[in-house]
Amino acid sequence: MRRTSFSKPSSTLRRTAFALVGAAALALGGASAAVAAGDSVAPKDVSWSWEGPFGTFDRAALQRGFQVYKEVCAACHSLKYVKYRNLGDAGGPGFSEAEVKAIAAGYQITDGPNDEGDMFERPGLPKDAFKSPFENEQLAKLANGGALPPDLSLMTKARDGGADYLYSLLTGYEDAPAGFEVGPGLNYNVYFPGHQIAMAQPIYEDSVSYADGTPATVEQMSKDVTAFLHWAAEPKLEARKQTGFMVMTFLVILAGLLYFTQRKIWSDQH
Repeated sequence: MRRTSFSKPSSTLRRTAFALVGAAALALGGASAAVAAGDSVAPKDVSWSWEGPFGTFDRAALQRGFQVYKEVCAACHSLKYVKYRNLGDAGGPGFSEAEVKAIAAGYQITDGPNDEGDMFERPGLPKDAFKSPFENEQLAKLANGGALPPDLSLMTKARDGGADYLYSLLTGYEDAPAGFEVGPGLNYNVYFPGHQIAMAQPIYEDSVSYADGTPATVEQMSKDVTAFLHWAAEPKLEARKQTGFMVMTFLVILAGLLYFTQRKIWSDQH
C-alpha cells in the first residue's frame, strides 16, 4: 500500500492564513472601538465670540474667566505656559499694567539662589509664569488620589471638540442613571468618555462673586473659564485673523491689478 504523504503548507498559504487571522483581529478590534465610541456623547454646540473670520474675544468674559480659574481651577491645575504679563497683552483679557503687577504680586514665587546659595520667596512679577499649585508632580498626585491634574495651558487645543467639549464637561456632571455603577472615587459625567471621571464637579452655583454683577451660574462660569482657557491656548488668535485679512485683501487687489494690466497689454492683439 502506498503511504500518503502530507507536505508542509507552502509559505504563500501560511501568509494567507496569517493575513486572514490579522484581518479578523482588526475587525474585532474595530468593532470594540465602535462600541466604546458609541458610549461617548457629542459635546454641546456653543456659540463663541471668537468664531468666524472676524470673531474676537469678549474682554469681560476673559476677565471673569480668569477669576474662575484663579478662585476655582488654580487649586489643582497649573497654567505653566502663560505669564502674568500676558494678561495685559493686546488681544488678551485687557488688564492694565497696574492690574497685572497687582495680580502677580499676590503670589509668592520661589527664586534664587541668593548670594548665600539659598532659595528664597519673593512677590511675583509680571515676567513670572503662573504659579503652579504644587511644587512637583508627586505632590500633585498625592493630593489628588494618585491622579495628576493636567496643565490647562493648551487644554482647548488638546481635546477633540475644543472649547465645546470643555464647556460640556464642566456642565455635564449629573447623578448616574439607574443601573449605571460608578466606580470608587469616580464621578458620573455625561460628556466624559465612559461617563466616569476622577475629577469631582469643580463649579457650583455662586462659586465666585463676579465684580461686574453677572449672575454666577454654573453655565456662565463654565463658559467664562472656557473662554479664558481658549485665549490661553491661542493668545495670538486675533492678530492671526487680522494678518490673514490683510493678506487676503492684498491678494485681491493684486489679482485685480494683474487682470487689468493683462487686459491693457494684450488689448491691441484682438
